[in-house]
Amino acid sequence: MPYEPTDYRPYDFANRRHIGPSPAEMDEMFATLGVDGIGALIDETLPDDIRQETPLETGKAMSERQLLWWMRQIAKENQVLTSLIGMGYHGTITPPAIQRNILENPAWYTAYTPYQPEISQGRLEALLNFQTMVSDLTGLEIANASLLDEATACAEAMTMAGRVAKSKSKAFFVDENCHPQNIAVVKTRAKPLGIEVIVGDPDEMDAGSVFGALFQYPGTYGHVRDFTDHMARLHAADAVGIVSADPMALCLLKEPGAMGADIAVGTTQRFGVPMGYGGPHAAYMACREAYKRALPGRLVGVSIDARGNRAYRLALQTREQHIRREKATSNVCTAQALLAVMAGFYAVFHGPEGLKAIAQRIHRKTARLARGLEEAGFVIEPEEFFDTITVEVGLFQKGVLAAGVREGVNMRPVGSTKIGISVDETLRPAKIEAVWRAFGIDRRDDPAAQDYRLPEALLRQSAYLQHDIFHMNRAETEMVRYMRRLADRDLALDRAMIPLGSCTMKLNSAAEMMPLSWPEFANLHPYCPDDQAKGYRALIDGLSGKLCDVTGYDAISMQPNSGAQGEYAGLLTIAAYHEANGEGHRNVCLIPTNAHGTNPASAQMVGWKVVPVKCDAKGSIDLEDFRAKAEKHAADLAGIMITYPSTHGVFEETVKEVCEITHAHGGQVYIDGANLNAMVGLSRPGDLGGDVSHLNLHKTFCIPHGGGGPGMGPIGVKAHLAPHLPSHPLAGEGPGPVSAAPYGSPSLLPISWAYCQMMGGEGLTQATRVAILNANYIAKRLEGAYKVLYRGPKGRVAHECILDVRPFQESAGVTVDDIAKRLVDCGFHAPTMSWPVSGTLMVEPTESETKAELDRFCDAMLGIREEIRAIEDGTADGENNPLKHAPHTVEDLVGDWDRPYSREQGCFPAGAFRVDKYWPPVNRVDNVYGDRNLVCTCPPMEDYAEAAE
Repeated sequence: MPYEPTDYRPYDFANRRHIGPSPAEMDEMFATLGVDGIGALIDETLPDDIRQETPLETGKAMSERQLLWWMRQIAKENQVLTSLIGMGYHGTITPPAIQRNILENPAWYTAYTPYQPEISQGRLEALLNFQTMVSDLTGLEIANASLLDEATACAEAMTMAGRVAKSKSKAFFVDENCHPQNIAVVKTRAKPLGIEVIVGDPDEMDAGSVFGALFQYPGTYGHVRDFTDHMARLHAADAVGIVSADPMALCLLKEPGAMGADIAVGTTQRFGVPMGYGGPHAAYMACREAYKRALPGRLVGVSIDARGNRAYRLALQTREQHIRREKATSNVCTAQALLAVMAGFYAVFHGPEGLKAIAQRIHRKTARLARGLEEAGFVIEPEEFFDTITVEVGLFQKGVLAAGVREGVNMRPVGSTKIGISVDETLRPAKIEAVWRAFGIDRRDDPAAQDYRLPEALLRQSAYLQHDIFHMNRAETEMVRYMRRLADRDLALDRAMIPLGSCTMKLNSAAEMMPLSWPEFANLHPYCPDDQAKGYRALIDGLSGKLCDVTGYDAISMQPNSGAQGEYAGLLTIAAYHEANGEGHRNVCLIPTNAHGTNPASAQMVGWKVVPVKCDAKGSIDLEDFRAKAEKHAADLAGIMITYPSTHGVFEETVKEVCEITHAHGGQVYIDGANLNAMVGLSRPGDLGGDVSHLNLHKTFCIPHGGGGPGMGPIGVKAHLAPHLPSHPLAGEGPGPVSAAPYGSPSLLPISWAYCQMMGGEGLTQATRVAILNANYIAKRLEGAYKVLYRGPKGRVAHECILDVRPFQESAGVTVDDIAKRLVDCGFHAPTMSWPVSGTLMVEPTESETKAELDRFCDAMLGIREEIRAIEDGTADGENNPLKHAPHTVEDLVGDWDRPYSREQGCFPAGAFRVDKYWPPVNRVDNVYGDRNLVCTCPPMEDYAEAAE
């Protein structure tokens, strides 16, 4: 018998690893849909005139092994020196247990934002630990669950102060000792809002002429000062006081709350999160109790479930942008949940004694280094400090900096005659000696020297991290088990499909994720010399080129570090373009009701007026309403924000006409990239008439969601807008920066670059086709049981579909919430609820799900429909049924049972696994109780014991 070779390609990443359905499974799906193949389906789905003319070419696809070899070559181009640059970025030691069990664990990094609290109790507890840590260290009552970076947190604090201050001033004071990137981002945020930013000496601040003030603590050059008197002056003038504080310094120094601060912000990067050439890191914001409803970002609170047991949830969600639109507290959507979890675990891992010891060691090393410089004749300032000093070197600045580089150390140039040095926990005695050698000093370090130069009047008097969670046994066995217990409470992508519409929860492959932890990518300072980051430069340029090919745009800015930040940056770019053309008065933004939820909030942030545009019965933009409003506002039209395909899951056939009308009336077109996963390789927003789009790399290009961040939202623009893209944070000119670091969160970019490299142009295009196939397969299988609210002219949906469950409220008293919670019993995260249409479910399966998982989901949904039917025909009780009691826990299974349906039916519905079933740790959470009894820090330890029992 002759040998028959196989044509199977085991290293074909696109078709064997990333895309879920096999060729044989696709054939079965085509039969269900009644089409001859994938090409026929795409022809029925996309309008002909939006299709791109040439195939997407991004280079030959690589195997995982080839990819990792290439990544190593790129990584070698980055030089990792000891960074003493400071400016809010520090070397840190990530405990290996945290790196292995949190950062590199798909149970943590593939989870979604915890909007469904019953399946998110683990990360909600971890984020509550973070909030408690921040609240304790800052001395303020309420802390949020993270913001994007320190600079944007400063900007958020400024606008929050404007909302809560009684002062009628439109001016805001900024301490000249703030980190320069913080000042720059605040100025960018202030300009379109008409806020005057006054930068100066805090002692010369006129408190009566501002609505708020921002101070850096310690200052960027090392000064440590007490702002108690400044806060008193601000309060006397009905203004708000803000401190941007280093949490490590707060382990030894007087906390902002004790000074009378109203708001504290900062970054927790040095709590175990690598610098990553700028990010991602978890910023924080804390405030007084009175201002809690004005606080931007996520807020984890404590509530109870249906049995009265303690349960966590996101509190006060009516503040958020997708609900309040242009009246929201902020456009913040993605935060930095995964990094906040890491920082919180760093505090749990070390406890208050460990944090104090680390801070103390950092200070002692700084004091020893300063003493050596002083005894060699150098003048340093300030005399008292925490971890940062500034050294006067006169004309020798460049020579000393160069000598430092030769010794393997980066220091900060300050002006033209000084050098800044910031010490961190990683600095070893040999590197202290290397710094001295760079200054021409031959001296041995004595690690045993007990030298302290902290200001006695500012030593911290209050205790912190007193909750028992920060005093648990710190043996690694105990730590790892605690992390595992929390992870087991949650449902992430490593357990099941997460079919969230407009969220694109696709595969985050192991090969894409691996370089994230490599020191060559993790340990670079964002402001290190350019020649030390050649690998990053090559990677950023390469990815930018690929994204331009995908989108049809001419230039990319990588600075926005979230999707919402990308929206904001795109609108700022348009505004700068209008201003440069002498049309800065253009401030009207048309936004269809089917656009993405953050759009109105983003438009408000750049000072624009939002004019809603109606949609027709098919879910598409009402062209006549749009035309009329474009003509009415022609003199002031800044632009339009559209989402394509729309959030209704349809490729609108009039998109080019909408763009043409906008341009004819002097406006620019912003196409939201939230749904780009339905376009890659098939259609390009830049070819449709788009002038700018943001791209959610944490959706379409495989950066994981991390339980609510990190994300990346770079923007692509046409050539005429390129000069107006966000500028370098230290440039001091141009449109201004939107993020603290020049490239946002660049340590995430290897993930998207790797995805593009392993997929190749054909693989990326096939992924789009299969995403559309999977959505249409679900829509077809659920046909008859659920109405698909919107379809294209030929009956097809794009990459997602909206299921209308509103009729069941009337026919059976079953709400969208009931269905969502019942899906938990089936082992699924619910689809997007009540958005963009109230009372509906928006389903997006992505290309990464296999047919078996799609069928399991459809079986679950069909089983739920039968349970609804039983209520409709009277065979099931309207109130006492599996839907109303969902989700069911182990406590339900083993406890007393007085329900008219069986334990079997309640706990093992269609779609649920028997052996590997996911059990939610709590019953349905009471949202109203949680908001009425707001608790946003860790509850007493007795509650944990009760929960464990």
